[in-house]
Amino acid sequence: MSSTDQEASVSGTPKRTGGRRTNAPTMRDIAEATGVSQSTVSRVLSGTPTAVPIAESTRKRVKETARRLGYRPNPLARGLRGAPTMLLGVIVRDVTDPYFGGAIEAASLEANRRGYNVVLGHAHRSADEAQALTSILEARHCDAILFLGDLRDRTGLVEDLKDCRIPVVAVWHGSRESGIPTVSVDNRSGIAAIVDHLVDLGHERIAFAGPKRLGDITEREEAFVASLHGHGLDTPAHYRVETANTYDGGEDAFERLMALAEPPTAVVAPTDVIAIGMLHGALRRGLEVPGDVSITGFDDIPVAEFSVPGLTTVRMPTAAMIGAAVDLAIGPEEVHGDIHPVLEPELVVRGSTGPVPRK
Repeated sequence: MSSTDQEASVSGTPKRTGGRRTNAPTMRDIAEATGVSQSTVSRVLSGTPTAVPIAESTRKRVKETARRLGYRPNPLARGLRGAPTMLLGVIVRDVTDPYFGGAIEAASLEANRRGYNVVLGHAHRSADEAQALTSILEARHCDAILFLGDLRDRTGLVEDLKDCRIPVVAVWHGSRESGIPTVSVDNRSGIAAIVDHLVDLGHERIAFAGPKRLGDITEREEAFVASLHGHGLDTPAHYRVETANTYDGGEDAFERLMALAEPPTAVVAPTDVIAIGMLHGALRRGLEVPGDVSITGFDDIPVAEFSVPGLTTVRMPTAAMIGAAVDLAIGPEEVHGDIHPVLEPELVVRGSTGPVPRK
């Protein structure tokens, strides 16, 4: 054995050839470098409780050596041993939706705070893709899966999720019973607050524009109708417009509503993306917001505060919802399909709403 090889063997540093590491550091390397047993290294790095306490100085030495050597646990090997892999799978409905960007960041922060890493999958709004991703994440030995957002086509998806061998928790599916744990926002409360705000400003001709077949947005439209009826106001069919959950969709819906013989004085959008598209539509038409028409959103994505004018919207408790979902997914208690925590949103009034135009 050369002197270099001897040094590598004693220090626990993986051998390198031509500047490239030829083998990843192992627990045996760490044990040799720290002078403790491999079983002690394993218990320190896994956090496994021990009958005989391990000295804090030993724990610190093992962790510092592991960090210095660049040790990385093998999730697959841990999974095969039955130990937690410390991987949390996250399947998101649509990564192009600005709201889900913040949700993914919140999920990563919550996971990392608990010592987990996130494996991300994009369902492309397809139930079939979501089912395939679920199988992939199971095969990669994730400890649990978060499912963010509803899907347009849900055929067979819930049954597939219920059959998972690992916990699955859904967020933003709407609060309907689905047989899997869900964390939802109180859509009815949020929309009721918007309608109350608009009615207090004197609006009676209030429209709604949003996509169909999405759990949360369906609840928001139902809440819109119920809230207007609660104020004694009608909801004519031509004031409820179907459109895509995109900026272009918002602009298109606004054009159709403003082309009516008696256009609304206020429009409620179930997402900020649609609402901001409407603000752009008003600008193109030369209409003042809120002088000619008021516009509201839902979600409070970061750009909502910086739109012109600032968007009146409903702030989603994103971090709290993700925290609750992660607790359910990887917490110590077994979760059941009848667990459905619902969190309260908050109305945020900005410059896009004002008194009804006096014309």
